[in-house]
Amino acid sequence: MPTYQFEAMDATGQEIKDVIEASSEQEAQATIRQMGYFVTKLTEKKAKKAAAQKKGGKSGKTFAFGRVKSKTLTTFTRQLSILQDAGLPILRSLRILQQQAKPGQLRNCLMDVCEEIESGATLSEAMSKSPKAFNRLYCNMIKAGEAGGALETILQRLAEFMERSESLKRKVKSAMIYPICVVTFAAGILVFIMMKIVPAFQKIFDEFGVELPAMTVILVSISYGILNFWYLIPGIPIGIWLFITLSCKFSHGRYGWHLFLIQMPLFGQLVEKNIVARTMRTLGTLVTSGVPILEALQITRETSGSAVFERLFSKTLDAIREGETISQPLKDFSKPGYHPVTHFWYTFWVPAVGALMYMMKINARILDDMVVNMVDVGEETGELDTMLYKVADTYDEEVAVLTDGLMALMEPLLIIILGVAVGFIVIALFLPLIKLISELT
Repeated sequence: MPTYQFEAMDATGQEIKDVIEASSEQEAQATIRQMGYFVTKLTEKKAKKAAAQKKGGKSGKTFAFGRVKSKTLTTFTRQLSILQDAGLPILRSLRILQQQAKPGQLRNCLMDVCEEIESGATLSEAMSKSPKAFNRLYCNMIKAGEAGGALETILQRLAEFMERSESLKRKVKSAMIYPICVVTFAAGILVFIMMKIVPAFQKIFDEFGVELPAMTVILVSISYGILNFWYLIPGIPIGIWLFITLSCKFSHGRYGWHLFLIQMPLFGQLVEKNIVARTMRTLGTLVTSGVPILEALQITRETSGSAVFERLFSKTLDAIREGETISQPLKDFSKPGYHPVTHFWYTFWVPAVGALMYMMKINARILDDMVVNMVDVGEETGELDTMLYKVADTYDEEVAVLTDGLMALMEPLLIIILGVAVGFIVIALFLPLIKLISELT
């Protein structure tokens, strides 16, 4: 007997989704009406499968690899929240967004989600089967919205959360574009001078037998090294990147590198405050959505992106299971302590004083008192989500101020470094020329 998937509304206006077996579509409609429901959509599941088989199994999917970009997913979430706020059924909203989406990973995932929903799965269950688009944070928030009957509200909060995260990410990226472009362009010019200009001057000096001063000898030696070992210019950064990537495959290597990123001079505070803002906003969004605190902490740990914060939240989870509050474990375990891999990275990047710098920061906490006190007040007043949002907003502002400050510092610093490099080259080349001209005169 054919099986029909139907959507209907009961006497109170609540949407009902279920399946029913009937010999024909008319009989299925009559049976649903007898149940007291008003039919809004009725499809035969077997007929759909047969139609797909006639098409040769083509589902309309396109080849795609990788995950869905966060910017694309943010736009999709905002559009879905608008459609849900307008009162459209969830399946129809997904179909509309699927048709609008460009061919790629998101469109493929939306096709899978729609098929799962038509088979009787809930939205959170369907999304959990497409991890390339919807992570655990996303699926758990949708699940909380379904359980509380406030899916529209949850989607709005999720869209706002993702938009804030994207805005913060854009600020940090835009701040890094200028110095990276300047350094790359300047390095290209300096390499060109070393490989083309300096050897030409060296030939002139050799022909006239000029005795070269110390600065010129150093410059010629650098030029000779670049000419003969030019492959080390791209090779060294690529080798360092590969070494970091391989070391991060191991838990101790990943933890040590992430701890160094948080504690390193200049950019360490920016990295730390960015992670704190993101994790506190994630935790606040989950708590506001009704996700249990243990589950919320576990999701926050998995989405933090830092091994240091993963260990902090793991220890906090264990302490809460033993009856502790949230604020006290956050304070107790926020000191990472000594780690040999972090010590190695300090020594590698700053050979002379790296070990001393690390010893000065070995007892530095990754969460300051303000965060712990705000969480403590939130627990006592029952406004934990509000306090977490305030912490996230505060750190977002600090990240913006730090970014602007680093940009203001970076510009004159780059000018000074380039000025010193160009000045050294000019002086080193002109000292022998002046001596040669004076001798010829």
